[in-house]
Amino acid sequence: MSSASRHGSRFLTPIMPFRATAAITAIRCARKGSRALGEAAGGGVSCTRRSQARASFDRNDYSGRPKSLVYYPRSFLKFILLGFLLVSLPLLYALVELIVSLDRLGTQSQQAVLQAAQAGRASRQLYEQATTLERLVRQHLILDDPQLVDDYARLRQDFHQTTQQLQQLPLEGAQLTQLGKLTDTESRLFVLLKRPHRQPSTSTALAEGYADLSASAQAMLTASNGLTEREIERLQETAAEGRKTWGYLALAAGAIALVLAIGFAVLIARPIRQLDLAIRQMGSADFTHAIEVNGPQDMRYLGQRLEWLRARLHELEEQQTRFLRHVSHELKTPLTAVREGAELLRDRVGGELSPAQQEIVRIVRENTLQLQKLIEDLLTYHQTRNIEPQTLGPVALVDVIRRVVREHKLAALARMITFDTRVKPAMVVGDAEKIRAIVDNLLSNAIKYSPRSGLISLELDTEGSHAVLDVIDQGPGIDPEDRPRIFESFYQGKPAPEGRIKGSGLGLAIASEYALAHGGRIEVLDRVDGKRGAHFRLWLPLAVMDQPAAARMAAQISIQEES
Repeated sequence: MSSASRHGSRFLTPIMPFRATAAITAIRCARKGSRALGEAAGGGVSCTRRSQARASFDRNDYSGRPKSLVYYPRSFLKFILLGFLLVSLPLLYALVELIVSLDRLGTQSQQAVLQAAQAGRASRQLYEQATTLERLVRQHLILDDPQLVDDYARLRQDFHQTTQQLQQLPLEGAQLTQLGKLTDTESRLFVLLKRPHRQPSTSTALAEGYADLSASAQAMLTASNGLTEREIERLQETAAEGRKTWGYLALAAGAIALVLAIGFAVLIARPIRQLDLAIRQMGSADFTHAIEVNGPQDMRYLGQRLEWLRARLHELEEQQTRFLRHVSHELKTPLTAVREGAELLRDRVGGELSPAQQEIVRIVRENTLQLQKLIEDLLTYHQTRNIEPQTLGPVALVDVIRRVVREHKLAALARMITFDTRVKPAMVVGDAEKIRAIVDNLLSNAIKYSPRSGLISLELDTEGSHAVLDVIDQGPGIDPEDRPRIFESFYQGKPAPEGRIKGSGLGLAIASEYALAHGGRIEVLDRVDGKRGAHFRLWLPLAVMDQPAAARMAAQISIQEES
């Protein structure tokens, strides 16, 4: 519902500013002979120039390319893929390092098992060879058979080959030392064995020496058997260190990937945020700030198109402003003359008037007043499109409501309408005149649709952090199908009762724009008592007040009510 009516047909189709200007431009281009309208609309730009300007923007025309320290690919898709690749690189590196480490650990395990098996086998052969050498020596000492010495010499070669195999294995230092002593002992004993004439003491030394040689070989076998266990322990230690290293590597890779992901998320979201801000900026009719989008080339190109659209809308907005200013001036001049003439005739300056002539003068006067109101509503609505509270300050809603009620007292008395005003102290921050305009439009709308001898309720209360004003009348109410469009500009419903003249359809649109500009809103509700009538609710944010100030305000309202 609008301030003029609530139901039924439209008075005018809603026209956005740039659409209205475009329509006027098209008419002016079709009627090239009508220069007055073109001048009134501020039409200094020809139709040909506008079509050329509309088509002049091209992808290659953009020279003001935004400078950025970040390298962006040509395509937004390529930039996203590059981000995924860079984010996954640390994780891929950690995965490859884990695979290589596991492979290295497996290879070490195989080599350890193989070397332990080789050491055990060679140690066992060494022990068997040492025992055989000892037996041959003891037999030679008893039998003094030269053939036994030859057998010893052949077996001795196998003994030294076995020791060489053991020396090539990763034995511990003590084992290598013991193996060296074992070889030296055998060489020294072999020199004694080859002497042709031996003393009994030499034979005893040989027997004891080869007994020690066998014992040393047995000790080597025992140490080699423990080599497997030592290799297993070493592999376990290596695996534990590897797990610790892999944990640190995983944490580092995850941290780097997270930092890269956050960085790329910021870089990817930046042009999207800039586009969203630009669209919101144009959606709120802010065409004064230039649009600049950083990022890949396709996103920059989209930003360029939005900048071109912003500039075009800004141009159309300025044209509309000039058009409304000139047209309102051109309309007010003859309208003032007609109104003054009607006033002169009503005051009988030109002579007495017959009853029929007086009725004609009354109709002319009322329609000129209505036309003046329509022009003022149109200009006021145009000003609300870029509305921001210009004069901010504390506003006592109780004072505003009482002031508006006093202003509408005569109109209400003419139709015997009474007001039921129940208000509580509520202070908001905003433009006092614009807040007064909100309440004025809501109350005038209620008066217009209230029946004779009707009742209009105004209830002001607080709810949470908002002040809540309910305006309830006993009129025809609002049809459900009209509610979604009730605050649209120029939307008209059924005529007001008792043949009242239609309004401009801008009153509620202006009130809604002002409420939104102050961070509030206006709602259409059903009456809680189920009776016939309309119920409008205004929400406005409360001002932050300390308790003493709130107490003083409540006391002042109480004194005013008593007086």
